[in-house]
Amino acid sequence: MNKKLLNQLAESLAGELLVDDLSRALYATDASVYRKLPLGVCYPKNKDDIKKLIGFANEHKIGLIPRTAGTSLAGQCVGEGLVVDVSREFTQILALDKDKKQITVQPGVVRDELNLYLKPFGLFFGPNTSTSNRCMIGGMVGNNSSGTTSIQYGVTRDKVVSMSCILADGNEAFFTSISKEEFEEKKQGNSLEAKIYNTLFEELSNKETQETILKEFPKPSIHRRNTGYAVDELLNNNLFGDYEADFNLCKLLSGSEGTLAFTTEITLQLDDLPPAYSAMVATHYKTLEDCLKDVAPVMGHNLHTCEMMDKVILDCTKNNRAQLVNRFFVEGDPAGILMLEVRSHSEENLQQQLDGLLKTIEKSGLSYASPVLYGDDINKAVELRKAGLGLLGNMVGDRKAVACIEDTAVALEDLKDFIGEFSKIMEEYGQDAVYYAHAGAGELHLRPILNLKKAEDVVLFRSITTDVAKLTKKYQGSFSGEHGDGIVRAEFIPLMIGEQNYELLKRVKSLFDPNLIFNPGKIVDAYPMDESLRYQIDREEPKINTLMDFRDSEGILRAAEKCNGSGDCRKSHNMSGGMCPSYQATKNEKDTTRGRANTLREFLTHSEKTNRFDHKEVKEAFDLCLSCKACASECPSNVDIATLKAEFLYHYQEANGYPLRSKLFAYNTQLNALGSKIPGITNAIYKSKSLGGLLKKVSGVAQERYLPSVHRFNFEKHLQEYRTKHIDLSKKRVVLYVDEFVKYLDIEVGKDAIELLCSLGYDVQLFYAESGRTYLSKGFLKQAKKLVAKNMESLKPYLDDNLVIVGLEPSAILSFRDEYQRLHEDKEVLDKLAGKSFLIEEFLASEIAAGQINSDSFTDEERTIKIHSHCHQKALSNQKVTFDVLNLPKNYKVSIIASGCCGMAGSFGYEKEHYETSMKVGGLKLFPAISKSGKEVIIAANGTSCRHQIKDGTEREAEHPVSILRKALVV
Repeated sequence: MNKKLLNQLAESLAGELLVDDLSRALYATDASVYRKLPLGVCYPKNKDDIKKLIGFANEHKIGLIPRTAGTSLAGQCVGEGLVVDVSREFTQILALDKDKKQITVQPGVVRDELNLYLKPFGLFFGPNTSTSNRCMIGGMVGNNSSGTTSIQYGVTRDKVVSMSCILADGNEAFFTSISKEEFEEKKQGNSLEAKIYNTLFEELSNKETQETILKEFPKPSIHRRNTGYAVDELLNNNLFGDYEADFNLCKLLSGSEGTLAFTTEITLQLDDLPPAYSAMVATHYKTLEDCLKDVAPVMGHNLHTCEMMDKVILDCTKNNRAQLVNRFFVEGDPAGILMLEVRSHSEENLQQQLDGLLKTIEKSGLSYASPVLYGDDINKAVELRKAGLGLLGNMVGDRKAVACIEDTAVALEDLKDFIGEFSKIMEEYGQDAVYYAHAGAGELHLRPILNLKKAEDVVLFRSITTDVAKLTKKYQGSFSGEHGDGIVRAEFIPLMIGEQNYELLKRVKSLFDPNLIFNPGKIVDAYPMDESLRYQIDREEPKINTLMDFRDSEGILRAAEKCNGSGDCRKSHNMSGGMCPSYQATKNEKDTTRGRANTLREFLTHSEKTNRFDHKEVKEAFDLCLSCKACASECPSNVDIATLKAEFLYHYQEANGYPLRSKLFAYNTQLNALGSKIPGITNAIYKSKSLGGLLKKVSGVAQERYLPSVHRFNFEKHLQEYRTKHIDLSKKRVVLYVDEFVKYLDIEVGKDAIELLCSLGYDVQLFYAESGRTYLSKGFLKQAKKLVAKNMESLKPYLDDNLVIVGLEPSAILSFRDEYQRLHEDKEVLDKLAGKSFLIEEFLASEIAAGQINSDSFTDEERTIKIHSHCHQKALSNQKVTFDVLNLPKNYKVSIIASGCCGMAGSFGYEKEHYETSMKVGGLKLFPAISKSGKEVIIAANGTSCRHQIKDGTEREAEHPVSILRKALVV
């Protein structure tokens, strides 16, 4: 299309229309296997913008692809027209009617955030998808989402009371339940809305049509049903049948995937909060057959959840840092686990339900273990299950668990036989499929493992999908239970509901959308399911040399390809975890882990340059990455953007030069070493408004920042002086790592660590070395690699003596476990280094657990402490160790701030163009939590940049946990 026309459209909108290569690449994929490059991406500001887009689409015969979180698995959110993303602007909760238990929202409201809003009112929105912390109500309505709770609370379609839409002619329409008389009124006139009511009445009044629908559509007992348009649901009312319910077109619009109208407001029916008391039984099975046999008997109980995970999913959790701790309840190596939750308003009744359930499980005798979970342990198990989709991205290499037949739903009584026949199909294809999901609802997310880069597997992709579609039809099941038809299953709708019904769906589409502008190629007149795939078939894999070692992912391109689009990185700061801080601040897709991985993948794959990294679009995508490493642990697919960014920066700067400011930050340790020779003069310059201001201006540092003071101190002398005061140093020899930050910037922390360890009876040795963190953050990988080699040689004697190495600055000591593993060849020594390197809090916590340290060494005074942990600690270690060690003093009341990233991220927050984003990230959680704390509260922060950010953002002085413990010593 002529870009001039798009530019004219952009000028007419209150919102934003982007047609650059980066934006188009970002929206070319969703969470499916498809890739379609759109003309552009629009973020409409209001309904007038949407009307202008509709008018433009009608005039120029292009498609509008509606999108919220973009987590659709079937390709609903990709297309060649304009992607219309309402997730940024249409995010308001508009009205709550507590008496009716109804709420009106815009389509960009996140499901879990809606429930946070509703909780004080004792209400919640029931349908609960695995993506609930980022999926949005508009997408849930578009897909008719269900989730884990559908056996109790139904599906999204059941909850939609009314919808405000803009029709294909640009006029607004309001759809809700209407009586027969109101229906007649709606038919009057010549508007498109009147035509819709008239034509639907003519179509559905035909008895033969009704009979054909009832005969061919999935069994009514299957409540997870989203095959085509829900014309069968339009019959269940007093207009067309013997029912009490009034006619409501929302039944049709729910699950229509944005192909019939553009939704701007949705009113939902709410439920009372679930009963407060709950228990979950996790039954373990040696075979999938045994697991599935138990579904029918346990569903005889009033379960709130009946979910299943198989061995493939469970094995994937072993390689994910965040989910590893959630495996606590897994016993042995089960082929499958059922997660069975019961709830009650009283503990007594809960126990009765639990006893009955356990009796049924015992009677079947099929499970070999049935641990019972309570409280937060249930949440951990649910998180493990929810991570299932993303965890499949952990499969190393090109063979992946592919979404194509993952949405089949059958009647519960047919489930066992259906799975039996399905397994035979998989055996015939030589497939080991993945089984997980909603067993209690008769739906399993079954996935074959295929390499869609190879032509023979693309043939299997179609063949397997076709055979399973036929099997689903045999059992009169639903081929699209909750994930929608999209591209992958729309081709099979004629098979699933019959040609006559399919022709009816085509007429419905033409009725609502005469020019086919709304999400074309979905549901009817479908795109081929085996074309427009994310990867070019039988391509020659690009050969990309890297300085860091990416063999664990079979290369950097496959490391980027691990992102399957599940969108965990789009959760807001209101949700738990830290991923992704820059997205939380900007709400831009390019600032997500997904956006960055997709951008890198796009340009590494399609670049024609010798240096495939040499693209400004990739630089733009990585620009606001804080290298916090939250994605390394929280992303179910383990996409480590911080590491990918370091490698990218290296190659990009090799082609385009290393900027002066990057050099200043990368070589900051050497500059601090020079400054520490004359610390008085250096610090006076830093503090000077004129000289310090000039220095900041020249180096590109934000004027609002203060420059940290440098120091000169003899740690060795201090250690020797302190050792003489403590004769009993018999507990253990410990190597205290004095990194570049402690040596020149945080000398008091180093002194406190020496005094604390010696006072507790440890024989301390000092190891001085620059960690390489500044090189890594700026992409100076040659320098980092050289330094790693030097440090490995220096550390070898300590490792040979089997000594523990403890560090104070998380970003320095944890690099031994992380980046060092990619920058040195001696894997045996690297493994030993990783196993012997600890945060000082980790070491102290282990000594407490071993009974070597107790509260007798510390004060009885009362103190209140709030902890902000460094991002790398959260990603590569855990916060509990800091919590445990600060609880050593008997009367210290310690809590962890649910803070996410502080926003400083080393040099990032100092850079003038990043200052605003840095402070915005800090202002999401951390600053408010500290500002609400009384002045008597001690703020603990073990990261040097975290402490500086806290000072700049709240004017509070945070202390390292070691310093807090040193002050608490009484020995």
